[in-house]
Amino acid sequence: MTAVTTTHPEAFRPALHYTARNTWLNDPNGLIYHQGLYHLYYQNNPFGDTWGNMSWGHATSENLTDWTEQPVAIACDEREDIFSGSIVFDSQNSSGLGTELAPPLVAIYTSAYKAPSPLHGVQAQSLAYSLDGGFTWKKYAGNPVLSRNSANFRDPKVFRYDGGAGSYWVMAAVEAHDYKVVLYKSEDLKTWEHLSDFGPANATGGIWECPDLFALPVDGNPLELKWVLTVNLNPGGPNGGSAGQYFTGDFDGVQFISDSTITSGEQDPDRLQEYNWLDWGRDYYAAVSFSDAPDGRRIMVGWMNNWDYANQIPTSPWRSPMSLPRELSLATVGGRTRLIQNVVEEAVCPNQAPAVQDGPIHLAEETRPLPAATGTVQLIEAEFTPGTAEEFGLIVRGSGTEGTRISINPAQGRLILDRTASGDTGFHDGFASVDTAPISARDGRYGLKIYVDHCSVEVFAQHGELVLTDLIFPDETSTRVSIYARGGSATFESLRITPLV
Repeated sequence: MTAVTTTHPEAFRPALHYTARNTWLNDPNGLIYHQGLYHLYYQNNPFGDTWGNMSWGHATSENLTDWTEQPVAIACDEREDIFSGSIVFDSQNSSGLGTELAPPLVAIYTSAYKAPSPLHGVQAQSLAYSLDGGFTWKKYAGNPVLSRNSANFRDPKVFRYDGGAGSYWVMAAVEAHDYKVVLYKSEDLKTWEHLSDFGPANATGGIWECPDLFALPVDGNPLELKWVLTVNLNPGGPNGGSAGQYFTGDFDGVQFISDSTITSGEQDPDRLQEYNWLDWGRDYYAAVSFSDAPDGRRIMVGWMNNWDYANQIPTSPWRSPMSLPRELSLATVGGRTRLIQNVVEEAVCPNQAPAVQDGPIHLAEETRPLPAATGTVQLIEAEFTPGTAEEFGLIVRGSGTEGTRISINPAQGRLILDRTASGDTGFHDGFASVDTAPISARDGRYGLKIYVDHCSVEVFAQHGELVLTDLIFPDETSTRVSIYARGGSATFESLRITPLV
């Protein structure tokens, strides 16, 4: 293992990604756009920098770039922890928790009942409501509104369904240990009727958590809609630990029918690479999307950490960042409907320094530093054509002794992110890793967009067809960018490196 770096933990605080000021955070929840503000709520320990005392933290932004941390929104107490959930704008006041002139925001969250409660050990769904645009919240006196007398029934994502079956609220939640997404309907957010179950299916190597269900046009055609069901699992990811998968199909207001299920019931380990993953890296989990995003956009945020080592990452007094917001779409790729993800453009603003541009650059059995491209927070855009090289790519946040390698092995058809020499990896035996994802050339080329921040690398390949996200903890002095080809030749057709701070 790499020795512990001497870099101060505050040096790892991201420039581009949201973090709490001085506490722990994990799953994003309650994401909603309302009255000109993006509201990011999240699992938060208000009293420390490791998991515990689960409450809803809160941050707001007008532009998905600049976030303001707000006071804790919904706090735990002696009877319950406040687990994940969602928020809806009850514009018709169907719940009766507001008025016709002042309809409420309603949070639907999981009550994890503790020893002083008569429901100790049960997880059930509860409501809180806000009449001031999401800044202060009051718990509903009739909680919980939905219980299955289960210890692992959680993470409700609620949305308004309007279709052939009618118009009503739909909840997607999980029975985590049964690998099931359970669907319910309600007219008023208080009384719920079971609709159907989905699962087990595809990846079941760990418990299921944090589902989401939404429709998107295929190939930009508004007349051809498909539904997407996302569900996160821990462990069981394609490179180990926490991850998220997705299914495509149809939802008729009652049942989700998948057209992308490969295995039902028990997971087939030999088919893990065939499943649809939100992200192939180790550090993208509990991803959910914003309700009511402007212009009908579907914008998703994930927790950038992994339960294998989440409490041990070398940051203080804060611990864990959120991912960059991603805009989702569906496209037909190789005859299959695939989720396309790209960073929301307004979430990343270049600074005033000019971008470094070059290409074509032909490399053969060499590693070439780029002195003009040093930095710690960058967007790197590269397009390659393979020659005879066994492997080619870039090394970011590099120095003489460390660096994070992002490369392509065309013969194996793999995108590689190697963080074994990325900096401090010694805080946990499972952190140093070589993570890979399947990749194919498009028109004979490979394209990467790489977002580098103080403690992370997010790689978007082939125009967002696949994503690989990993945390890194490099020394402050590791700022070099290099390009290389090993075992033959390759050509960087274009290379653009843009400073972002």
